[in-house]
Amino acid sequence: MPLLFKHSVCALVGGSLLASPLVLVIALSLVIGLVMVVVFRYTSDQKAIHIAKDHLKAHLLAVRLYQDQLSVVVRAYGRILLGTGRYIRLAFMPLLIVIVPMTYMIVQLDWYLGYSPIAQSVPFLLKVKTASPETVTDISLELPSEIAISAPAVHVSADNEVVWRLVAAKNGAYDINVASAGQTFAKRVVVDEGISRISLSRLRAPYWERLFSSSEAALPDGSPIQAIAVTYPARDIEFAWVEWNWIVLFFVLSLVAGFVFKSVLGIEI
Repeated sequence: MPLLFKHSVCALVGGSLLASPLVLVIALSLVIGLVMVVVFRYTSDQKAIHIAKDHLKAHLLAVRLYQDQLSVVVRAYGRILLGTGRYIRLAFMPLLIVIVPMTYMIVQLDWYLGYSPIAQSVPFLLKVKTASPETVTDISLELPSEIAISAPAVHVSADNEVVWRLVAAKNGAYDINVASAGQTFAKRVVVDEGISRISLSRLRAPYWERLFSSSEAALPDGSPIQAIAVTYPARDIEFAWVEWNWIVLFFVLSLVAGFVFKSVLGIEI
């Protein structure tokens, strides 16, 4: 599944038009908005939802019409609470069916849209966290010819960390090898423009801990290295004269698209 998703996104960004982050987010929002309402349509009790919404509208109307009659208003508010609970119960399972795969999809897409690749000739940081303070002084780098060290390493013994400032002379995807105690561990670095699959770090941790920050294989258990991280710049997307995080923009546009499609298709939500 992750491999299939990776190839699908790579195919999307391969075209010159969808290589724009904004265009890709808009296209995904339209598709997901349509998929959400169609899935909701076929996994929900449309008739029951329609009745529940009508009852809520009737009780809200009663509050407005009889606002000078306290007992009627109190009963109407009680029925509104009961009706809201009934509506949530009817909508919960369809929303759960939609939300679970969507959450996984967002995590995968964030590796493409959440951060920009390293820019050519722009310095970036490589951070290595070790398992013990003694290992900090035993770390060395093996760099490809296209990447060079632009400042001496900084050893932060209190945090078991070593930091290098590096710079890449040419676009490409490179493996930086971190050597310690006779072992070598690779970290992929992407130097490019536009959209590329990015892994912020490589960790010695279970899958669920690596899910949001690493798309690379875990470091081996018992290795002297706990984490290797690259400081990629966060990506903001300009839309409607505002800088957006892509996830916020995606949710806003997909919700708008969903409401448009549900009206066009006559689906109760």
